[in-house]
Amino acid sequence: MSPQKKFSVRSMLGPFRKMSKKSFTYRLISRMAKSPVLSTLTFGAILFFIYADSLMSNLSINTANIKTGEILPSPQITTEFATNATSLNSLPVVGLGVATTTTTTTTTTTEDTENEDPLIPPFKASVDERMEWFRRKLPELEILKSTELSEKFHGRVLELFNNNCSAQFFMVWLSSAQSFGPREFLAVDSLFSTTPDGCLLILSSSMDSPKGYRILKPLLDRGFNVLAVTPDMPFLVKNTPAEPWLDDLRSGNMDPGSIPLFNHLSDLIRLSVLYKYGGVYLDTDFIFLKDLSPLRNVIGAQSINQQTKKWSRLNGAVMIFDIHHPVLVEFLKEYATTFNGNRWGHNGPYLVSRVLERLGGNSFSLQIGDNSEYSSNVTVFPPKAFYPVDWIKIAKLFKKPETEADMKWADDTVADIGSESYVVHLWNKRSRELKIEEGSVMARLIAEHCNICENIYDT
Repeated sequence: MSPQKKFSVRSMLGPFRKMSKKSFTYRLISRMAKSPVLSTLTFGAILFFIYADSLMSNLSINTANIKTGEILPSPQITTEFATNATSLNSLPVVGLGVATTTTTTTTTTTEDTENEDPLIPPFKASVDERMEWFRRKLPELEILKSTELSEKFHGRVLELFNNNCSAQFFMVWLSSAQSFGPREFLAVDSLFSTTPDGCLLILSSSMDSPKGYRILKPLLDRGFNVLAVTPDMPFLVKNTPAEPWLDDLRSGNMDPGSIPLFNHLSDLIRLSVLYKYGGVYLDTDFIFLKDLSPLRNVIGAQSINQQTKKWSRLNGAVMIFDIHHPVLVEFLKEYATTFNGNRWGHNGPYLVSRVLERLGGNSFSLQIGDNSEYSSNVTVFPPKAFYPVDWIKIAKLFKKPETEADMKWADDTVADIGSESYVVHLWNKRSRELKIEEGSVMARLIAEHCNICENIYDT
């Protein structure tokens, strides 16, 4: 390996030799070359002026961005500073309901950084740690409170439903408006393709915003009755069996569980809004094929025991009930008395299965209540009605047919689902990342049951 060439200020003179010897710059550099002390001091001064100029430049840029609300990271921030300092871009931004977090420019290497979302508990926390965390987060949870906006909930609901609605539909959306994407919009669009005179209430603080209005505007422009409203949880559970449960949660004396709280609140909201108003509740990952408005007091089976031919599991993703139906009271009682925030589905699909199995023994038709004044029938529809395709097999519906056998299967599937099903559950947890391919069963079903029908292959 050849030795490195020794650096000297004299070597810097090359570019300046063509300068006039009367030039100040040339005379200065010449003296530097002859004096080691002067060379060192002068070279240090040059570096200082370069650094100072860079520092002032970055300072002026960041100052300008602070005035416009945008914070840019400075190149001079060291890893140690970024690890220990709190960035403005990592602070929670509280909107109309749930606090969200922006993380556009900063990263952190701290492993035990607390989760900024007040609805998502710390990972692998003990019960005591989780409850301590939850008590600290309670002031941020506007969804558990009656606010100036949420207190208008009941009046806004009545105003929507005073539009000669052929049916009252409900959906719940507790995520951000930004995440209400083409798949969710498609569910709303297809609903109005089957029930154009229906009214849809979306219980959501994030969608009850200018962003949410822009998302729904294409449907509003076509005259459909859809409205996003910030829910009022204390009002929804008032005078129901779930009211003491909410009071206990709000006091901080209850373990919210390891599963994100919005999952459990969604389960409660759907039950309580059906109890208060009656109508049709659906998740936001359905394609509507038939009008649901003629149905009353119906819930769907997700699976059937092939030996007994009785249902083995129900699902609350579709529920159709009259106002104050007795089974809804039973659902709310079960929710409040057996709540478990650590088991997925315990307060949702498993809850409705437990209650109806206890009341009717897996029957497809059962009577609720002993007193005829309060009694009412409940009908359990077979899987074909709401869940014609199991979540394990849903991916095939998104695929383009490649062979003649595939084409025949697709034709038969479209005909079968179209004749026997009211809706198709897309099982978003399983299919969200799947693209709808041209000619697929899903593409054909959507094309036949949409109003706007734009960007089908982007959903």
